[in-house]
Amino acid sequence: MRGNVVKRPLEGILVLDFSQFLSGPSAALRLADLGARVVKIERPEGGDICRTLYISNLELDGDSTLFHSINRNKESFAVDLKNPEDKADVKKLIGKADVLIQNFRPGVMERLGFHYDAVKALNPGIVYGEITGYGPTGPWKDKPGQDLLVQSLSGLAWLNGDRGQPPMPFGLAVADMMAGAHLVQGILAGLVRRGIHGVGCQVEVSLLESTLDFQSEVLTTYLNDGGVQPKRAAMNNAHAYLGAPYGIYETADGYIALAMGSVTELGTLLNCPALSRFENSKAWVDRRDEIKGIIAAHLKTACTREWLNRLEPAEYGCADILRWDQLLEHDAFQALQMVQTVYRGNGSAMRTTRCPIRIDGEIFTSPKGSPTIGENNGTIISLLREVENQ
Repeated sequence: MRGNVVKRPLEGILVLDFSQFLSGPSAALRLADLGARVVKIERPEGGDICRTLYISNLELDGDSTLFHSINRNKESFAVDLKNPEDKADVKKLIGKADVLIQNFRPGVMERLGFHYDAVKALNPGIVYGEITGYGPTGPWKDKPGQDLLVQSLSGLAWLNGDRGQPPMPFGLAVADMMAGAHLVQGILAGLVRRGIHGVGCQVEVSLLESTLDFQSEVLTTYLNDGGVQPKRAAMNNAHAYLGAPYGIYETADGYIALAMGSVTELGTLLNCPALSRFENSKAWVDRRDEIKGIIAAHLKTACTREWLNRLEPAEYGCADILRWDQLLEHDAFQALQMVQTVYRGNGSAMRTTRCPIRIDGEIFTSPKGSPTIGENNGTIISLLREVENQ
């Protein structure tokens, strides 16, 4: 942090997070990072299902590290939404809230009585954010909205890997994370509109639509290219539409990434005369696999650092391929101060990433870890009772 401590931009905003798993909670987390007070609405028994959704069977203080990573800096209000008294308390909270987030399948919140029209009747100014798998209508609306399934249906998995390989998903839950980011954008737009015009709104995002938007660069090309299917490179594929040398290549002691650039210039810098005959840039696409084969064979003759020492001074797009242990030890990573330590009320600690957004040069961290189920029931109920007595 630098300069004077300033208020976070969303301080004073109350968010009710009904969501589970990854997409909705990640959106609520970002709002919390930016200063909002976020209250998770959970079942008394079991809470958010993500509490027991493990990555590498790793847990902390009884909950999965996945849950901790996306539910830090929140409070937990454990209620049975089928219990009339608990439901009445939730309705009172809705009356005070600025934002509500949910990511249940279509129809679930209607059965619980907390769909948008019902919530709007309680609080016309609320910004109601929801994430579905495939949108509220259409033949897929009731399909499970799971990240791998969405990647597969959206065409995203088909873009990855080399031509002779099967479709490959990302090694991350990109559909969930993109949908969460898009929901935050919509919610912030809704809050701005409410500040100007005094009305709330419903913000709808789906995993499929977010993943399609994620592919907008290549989808736009396809839509305007007569429906010609893009072809993955036969080797070192990194982008179905880009020509050589774009890709990751093996060296004598590791790997190197080459971005877009002149093939002939690359030949000069690498002392690879075989590349000099590809002067026509059209060939860099049409003869992509042939060129990549020449580059791949040549790069195996020396170590990564030697190639970087030739390419970097010429500002030719290239990079080493770092593992996490190498990245975390690097001065460039340490300068970002991306790691913070968060603590539960009982002192359990976990290292995790911070909010990636800077505002006026400030980075936002918080030592507050994820809540246990119902940890904040007493505080929240006391608040509601005080409101009743005013």
